[in-house]
Amino acid sequence: MPWIITKYVITAAIVVAVSEVAKRSDRLGALLASLPLVTLLALTWLHVEKQPASKITNHAWYTFWYVVPTLPMFLAFPYLFTRFGFWPALGLSALITMVSFVLFAWAIKPFGIKLL
Repeated sequence: MPWIITKYVITAAIVVAVSEVAKRSDRLGALLASLPLVTLLALTWLHVEKQPASKITNHAWYTFWYVVPTLPMFLAFPYLFTRFGFWPALGLSALITMVSFVLFAWAIKPFGIKLL
């Protein structure tokens, strides 16, 4: 139990730190948010918890493929936000991500990469 609490505290501290930096500097906050912090933490936790190498490498491999369809959201959100406000833009961005994910998974399936 103490290990899980430690993981939560470290992970939460990083998320809070990124949001605090973003309040002060748009660019630096975006740079920190664009880093794969969650993935690095997950890989670290998997390694520390002595998971097999195949589990760790598969996590990194699939993370790459799952990131690609999220990219259109980052282009659409600023446009949608200025026209519809925060919550509608966030919802529409989530919908764009889901549609992009399904289309992307369908497009790469012939190459032997199964995301769904």
